[in-house]
Amino acid sequence: MRVINKNKKAIYNYEILEKFEAGISLLGSEVKSIREGRISLKESYADIKNGEVFLVNCHISPYEAANRLNHQPLRERKLLLHKHEIKRLVGKIKERGYTLIATKVLINDKKKIKVEIALAKGKKVHEKRNIIRERDLEREMQREMKKY
Repeated sequence: MRVINKNKKAIYNYEILEKFEAGISLLGSEVKSIREGRISLKESYADIKNGEVFLVNCHISPYEAANRLNHQPLRERKLLLHKHEIKRLVGKIKERGYTLIATKVLINDKKKIKVEIALAKGKKVHEKRNIIRERDLEREMQREMKKY
């Protein structure tokens, strides 16, 4: 599998509990644009409506060669998951206040485009500060070790 794009802020802002790989329903111009790497997952999340999962706020830049047959960059795109996975996600999201976020866009061996979504819980501000503090301490320790 080849990773096209990652949502780097997702790991910082959320505590990821479980990951799912889902297919995505795309138009032809969207597929060509994604293969060129022109996709952004910043602030994108998955939403469940009428028993179906949709990817919201995912920006796919228009494909230049498609001219008038181009797609809308921010349209909602349907994610393809099994019914039992969707039911499980609905239960967890409603019951515990978790959210679904998009973490990666992948192309598998069969040239299919997949989206990795994660069941996540938002981190508090103090948790984020602790992560930054730990990272800084680790860097300082590495610097000190290099001196000796």
